[in-house]
Amino acid sequence: MSDVTLAPVLLIALPIVAAALTLVVGLRWPTAGWSMALLAMLGEAGLAAWLANAVYGEQGRIVHELGAYGRPGPENFAVGIELVADALTGVMVGLIAVVALAVLAVTRRAGPRGTPFYAAYLLLIAGLMGVVLTGDVFNLFVFLEITGIATYTLVASDRSAPAAVASLKYLIVGTTGASLYLLGVGYLLMATGTLNMADLSATLAGEPSFVDGPLYTDTLVLASYAFIATGLFVKSAIFPLHTWQPGAYAEAPDGVTVLISALASTIGAYAFLRITLTVFTPAFFAATPIVATTIVTLASISVVAGSALAVMQSRVKRVFAYSSVSQFGLIVTAVGIAVHPDAGASASEAALVGAVIHLVGHAIVKGGLFAAAMGLARDAGARRVRDLAGLGRESPVLSASLAVLGFTLVGVPPAVGFLGKWYIAVGAIDAGIWPVAAVILLSTVFTLAYVARIVEQLYFTPSPSAGDVGVDVDADAPSDESGGRAVAADGGAVEDGTLDGVPFGIVAVAVAAAIMAVLLGFAGPELSDAIDPFVTEVLGQ
Repeated sequence: MSDVTLAPVLLIALPIVAAALTLVVGLRWPTAGWSMALLAMLGEAGLAAWLANAVYGEQGRIVHELGAYGRPGPENFAVGIELVADALTGVMVGLIAVVALAVLAVTRRAGPRGTPFYAAYLLLIAGLMGVVLTGDVFNLFVFLEITGIATYTLVASDRSAPAAVASLKYLIVGTTGASLYLLGVGYLLMATGTLNMADLSATLAGEPSFVDGPLYTDTLVLASYAFIATGLFVKSAIFPLHTWQPGAYAEAPDGVTVLISALASTIGAYAFLRITLTVFTPAFFAATPIVATTIVTLASISVVAGSALAVMQSRVKRVFAYSSVSQFGLIVTAVGIAVHPDAGASASEAALVGAVIHLVGHAIVKGGLFAAAMGLARDAGARRVRDLAGLGRESPVLSASLAVLGFTLVGVPPAVGFLGKWYIAVGAIDAGIWPVAAVILLSTVFTLAYVARIVEQLYFTPSPSAGDVGVDVDADAPSDESGGRAVAADGGAVEDGTLDGVPFGIVAVAVAAAIMAVLLGFAGPELSDAIDPFVTEVLGQ
């Protein structure tokens, strides 16, 4: 076993150990949580780079058998669990590490802080890493639950009543989704006798000698996919199973919203993509074409509904929360196109590449949008769209970042939002699924409507006078040593290490996200090449 095969294990174990150490060290040094988390995330970033170098180098696909129990399979019923890293895993691990470090930059001065917060944060990172690295469908459930429990805790971490209600709603809906997923896994185990993803794929295809032909049309297999997909639709916030997301995003502390908006539903969409393509494979959908059509139809509804609901919102965080419902619907639609029987090789490849690009791009864009919104809320108490009036002049850096990221969400070239939509639209047209192209166009119009409304307030609506409108200081803003607020738009105390009263970490994350969103728009060929081994493997090209 080469040393690099330990990287998947360490990527999961390091934040778990760090979370435990943070709780212990916090008993003696209550302010050490951020430093502990930073050390752990720097280690995660190093491990992610090490793994990516191996995956995209000569090593290729990496498999680690936990406990040296041997690979589980339907013929030997071994209890071992595999951790697997391929080209797609390399991208996702890097994404998680980058976003995790960005969140630490945001929360360093702005909060939330405290030992429990950073312990839950580290546990969340461990769960996210586990989801993208596991090669076992039950183990995937375990890591989804770790991710969910940590997220419920973080949403309620400011102990406000609205946050507690949002967290409870997330807990109830999220647990329902996880239960549906687990029920589907149980049916899959009954049908195949294994939980290993590679063995599941082979058994469903009828490859083992004890299987009498493909199992794609078996009732248990069909039921298992229905339950698994529904459970992951809940985790991905696909309409109408999205009801937990707007409240969680809107009521969570601002620093938490940056984290969960970038990664929580992203990991649910990733899990759906992974199981659909790696476990069930396009052959399953060739045998049951109605399933692929249903996925495309339901996800397309989510694309339009999410955008339409976003237009109706008055609070900035809720606008972007409903926007995520639309964007994840588009990613799931792309997965449905990639496995659709009517899609040829080029259409499937374009749709799948578009899904991955949009998945990564959305995480960066949405995290940056919430960081910029967080900064404007701290600077001027701007919680509603109308509160943004005139801030383009008063907070030019954050406003420009918000505008750039907003237009990226619309799909204005050359940003990454355009690139993902372009690949997906090309795949839909090549597959002859024209309605999806119309859905993308309609959603883009809705997205432009709410982004244009925000930009209008920032740059074309005069700022109200201080005598007309009171200033709502962000409740999450940390206090200085005298007990006063760190930020106050009416001329109150301002901390060192800020830009116009906004911590540099928030500004840096918003600006970096805007720059990355544009640069990734020029990196289409490179991104396509990076995931090409995965695309070739799952599509059989």
